[in-house]
Amino acid sequence: MERHEAGPARGVLRPERTDGVFHHARRLPVPELADLVAHFWSVAWDLRDHEPWVQETLPHPAVHIVFESGDTKVGGVAKGKFSRRLEGQGRVFGIKFQPAGFHAFLGEPVSTLTDSSMTLRELFGAPGQALEDAVLAAEDDAARIELAEAFLLGCHPEPDPRIGLLNEIVGGIAQDREITRVEHISERFSVGTRTLQRLFGRYVGVSPKWVIQRYRLHEALAQVDLGQAVDWAALALDLGYFDQAHFIKDFKALVGRTPAEYALTRPS
Repeated sequence: MERHEAGPARGVLRPERTDGVFHHARRLPVPELADLVAHFWSVAWDLRDHEPWVQETLPHPAVHIVFESGDTKVGGVAKGKFSRRLEGQGRVFGIKFQPAGFHAFLGEPVSTLTDSSMTLRELFGAPGQALEDAVLAAEDDAARIELAEAFLLGCHPEPDPRIGLLNEIVGGIAQDREITRVEHISERFSVGTRTLQRLFGRYVGVSPKWVIQRYRLHEALAQVDLGQAVDWAALALDLGYFDQAHFIKDFKALVGRTPAEYALTRPS
């Protein structure tokens, strides 16, 4: 069947490399999995005649299953920057779940997986190991996607209206720059702040405040990528910081550079 492409990636901290061979694809799932799976993705590279490359990203509030020879894993939400050194030749295939979608398969608070990982065998037993073997042996992404979809559908996840609600809330945070406080979410979706905290911990794995700060930061980085000026002092206030110095400290701890230093690394 024809696979539609997912939207462009957000949170990439370094510009694309122009030498070597890179391939990055993102495909949407079948409608039956749309509330649970955001998209399937694959990255392939050939740097055998080139210098290694370190790719950096700011992860989203989402669980991933990553298939790679010798290192397949289920990864929870990562609060820090993700860095991966690419060298030689390789390929990775992944499943990015919707913000609240992985709860249908984990069966316990997704926060238990935050900043950690587990194997497919640990999560699904022998069928998980069989899925890993089959995906790694598949010849192309189309076959990998079919295998993954058949497996996830075969798990018969129970319908849960809270998954759709939380996906909608996280989507609203990602798209609306005016959402800078948890109270904004509570008012818009008529959900109490304490209930939001509880539901986010159980279904998403991180707090609503963390999600707000991450997506506002994604937006600021996107502005820099487009060559637009960012009022970092105003952004710090929007994110709930009492002063710009505290924001700069946290930004550097996450990104590895101050906002001004990061802006200088982008193409002019």
